[in-house]
Amino acid sequence: MRIVRFRALFLNKNKYVMAGYDYMTQEDYARLKAELDEMKTTGRSEAADAIAEAREKGDLSENAEYDAAKDAQGMLEMRISELEKKLSNVRILDEKDVDTSKVTVLSKVTIRNKKNKKEITYQLVSESVADLKAKKISVSSPMGKGLLGKKVGETAVVETPRGSMEFEVVDITI
Repeated sequence: MRIVRFRALFLNKNKYVMAGYDYMTQEDYARLKAELDEMKTTGRSEAADAIAEAREKGDLSENAEYDAAKDAQGMLEMRISELEKKLSNVRILDEKDVDTSKVTVLSKVTIRNKKNKKEITYQLVSESVADLKAKKISVSSPMGKGLLGKKVGETAVVETPRGSMEFEVVDITI
């Protein structure tokens, strides 16, 4: 009984927003961790080399290449900090524990546009791993918010700049 209650709280759609956690699979976590490690080692080394090379070219006050290298280093450090923050707030979800009776994080949901009858399948993921080309949409996107918590057969209304769109939930899988 206690496990069931915990799972209900864990998958409550309001919990995702309030908790401030990034929910992802072990594979997505490993991919982001590898990207962070690459930036910390190779990325920092390349940035330092670019700054050193630009510094050798003379007067730093009029050296555009030096300024560009310093800006690139600042952007790299900002991205490293961003990834470290995301990875510190990650909660790993096991796909076999995801409830398929309603749309939740990691659900693959097939929807049908009620206007043109076209079907498409998306997987709902956290913002940090969202990739529209791979059909992974963020739970915090307008589409994700509209679909979260819906069951098969229910209609999701999604607000877009062009107005509301209605989608019928056709299937929910993992």
